[in-house]
Amino acid sequence: MPHEPTDGHDAATWSPLDSEGWYAARNATTALRDALVRAGLEKDFPYLRADLNAFGHGFVELGRVSPDTAERLAELLRLALVRGFRHDRDHDEHAPATSEKHEGRI
Repeated sequence: MPHEPTDGHDAATWSPLDSEGWYAARNATTALRDALVRAGLEKDFPYLRADLNAFGHGFVELGRVSPDTAERLAELLRLALVRGFRHDRDHDEHAPATSEKHEGRI
């Protein structure tokens, strides 16, 4: 066809491996999987996987979990927050909050 690109690469040959989104989703899924294993929750997230949408944006699929698993995850997050754990988006690293104390919480 006269108006088709001639660079030899078209949408039919696109691969997820050509996408930064895929690698971001895969790396985040791996990090989450490792944390879930350390927390003893590896069997509670059977649908955990990296995914990529039609636009090449990466996503982490957590899937369905039981109410008990959701409660356990909520408790882990609550405990992390109580201990001052936060995500520093400016440096894209996990860091404890500075001198914030949460007395009276367990």
